[in-house]
Amino acid sequence: MGIRFITRRKGSLIAASLAVAIAILVVQVNSVIFQGLYDAIVRDLINYRFGHVFITRQEDFIKKSSFVVVNWLERIPYVQAAAPRIDYSAQINSTVNGQLIKDYAVPVIGVDPVLDRQASTMYQTVGDGEYVSFRNSIVLGAIADRDLGYPKIGDTVKLKFKDQHGNDVLKRFTIVGITKTAGSVGLDNSVIVNIDTLREIIDRPQQTQSIIVRLNDPTKDKEVKDLFLSAFPSNADKFKVQTIEEAAELTLSGFRSGIALINLVGYFGMMSSAFAVVTIQMMQVTSKTRDIGVMRAIGSKRKDVLLVFIFQGMVIGAIGAGLGTALGVVYTVYAKETHLTFQGSLALEVKYNWTSIAQTDVLAFVLAVVASIYPAYKATKLEPVEAMRVG
Repeated sequence: MGIRFITRRKGSLIAASLAVAIAILVVQVNSVIFQGLYDAIVRDLINYRFGHVFITRQEDFIKKSSFVVVNWLERIPYVQAAAPRIDYSAQINSTVNGQLIKDYAVPVIGVDPVLDRQASTMYQTVGDGEYVSFRNSIVLGAIADRDLGYPKIGDTVKLKFKDQHGNDVLKRFTIVGITKTAGSVGLDNSVIVNIDTLREIIDRPQQTQSIIVRLNDPTKDKEVKDLFLSAFPSNADKFKVQTIEEAAELTLSGFRSGIALINLVGYFGMMSSAFAVVTIQMMQVTSKTRDIGVMRAIGSKRKDVLLVFIFQGMVIGAIGAGLGTALGVVYTVYAKETHLTFQGSLALEVKYNWTSIAQTDVLAFVLAVVASIYPAYKATKLEPVEAMRVG
């Protein structure tokens, strides 16, 4: 009799299952887009700015030789590479078609041309020209290049720095490349120079401001952090060592809040699908009043009627979960294979989160079953004679 109840009105069964499936699909699409965006930002912060472990000095520059620190780090089995960097600022100008482009402040990144290629993928973002090589070479970010009137490869720009003593130092650089990155975590508004040249200009020989560490096993970031701090416990440099989550906390905390809000909206949508199941099940009770009366007349107990409708809710939940998961996986595959981008720029970091998918499926299934309890309870209240008369 229970199978008959389910199969006689297939339209209602399909409608209820689709409501559950669409709710699951919405949750999974939100996860692909917004969690993918979050993971993409983390990926780019690792690749361009912080590495997996970010080492600085709590005050001012690291005075210990970067050569010594990098060599020590690279002896750790989990460390793939490490590279020193200096973040500074300068006034920049250029002459384009005989016209002087006004001075304006620009962030300056000093990198080691060899080590930075191993610890960062920033060099891969150079679409025109090449990465920093010789000492007086410079790579312009796409925004900096635009603000300077689009000078070409081989042109020169002038940068005016202040050294550590407050003296102005003017230096001419030859443009060797233009870098452009999707999203907001690249260095498009900055310029990149050879770290040794920058050290000379600001009179900081052998010193560095930060060291980015790239790991071959990102899960070992806290272990590498602890190893480093134990090796330099009371060093005069007073090192500050952070994992990517710690170094980028200000950037990532807002995104985590946004993702939580979007997920909440998705789960409210799933609750709406539960109300749809209730409505459809109530329609089933109304349309099958006579059948319920027949069941009661031939000896079925109230609990038997209850179980029929709960079983129907289980079928709806199972079909909806299966269909919703299939649609969600298809969308995830599409997003991963096509390198789906956010607003046409930042490529999402798409992952198959089977744990999250399973949790969503279980929740949808449970909600479908719970949503069937009230209609099932109403069905048990029908008296046999009255139900057959109404039917």
